[in-house]
Amino acid sequence: MEIRKGTLKDLEAIAAVEAACFPAAEAATAEEFAGRLQQYGDHFWLLWEGERLLAFVDGFCTDWPDLTDEMYADASLHRENGAWQMIFGVNTIPACRRQGYAGQLLQQAIADARAQGRKGLVLTCKEALVHYYAKFGFVNEGVSGSTHGGVVWYQMRLKF
Repeated sequence: MEIRKGTLKDLEAIAAVEAACFPAAEAATAEEFAGRLQQYGDHFWLLWEGERLLAFVDGFCTDWPDLTDEMYADASLHRENGAWQMIFGVNTIPACRRQGYAGQLLQQAIADARAQGRKGLVLTCKEALVHYYAKFGFVNEGVSGSTHGGVVWYQMRLKF
């Protein structure tokens, strides 16, 4: 298995994994991923087994302290030297869940953000996953202002 950064060549595989992991109202589109990969492909962590993408984590950097819905749709808001690494998605294909793949990618994203001198990482998740992200040091800050996909999200922050 190999962890590597994202490029436009990965677009089809990334969009397919996203579609397998999230309902349509919550999933990013191939077009959105194309913009993300062009603007901040170095902030994608992809776990490949041969030619098969098993899992990925993506997000961008910003000085804004909270994750907002507009960040998902507007890749141009990325600031390479931003204080915070936002995490937009943590995706593992259903057949490969509960094998630690998402955790490996999160640990790599955390290590990279620390090495890049960021203040920490921010993500949003559904209530059922709050305990999962807490295992990595993320702290629940309560219900997020996000209404992405018509779902209640909780903002989680890991400070260095």
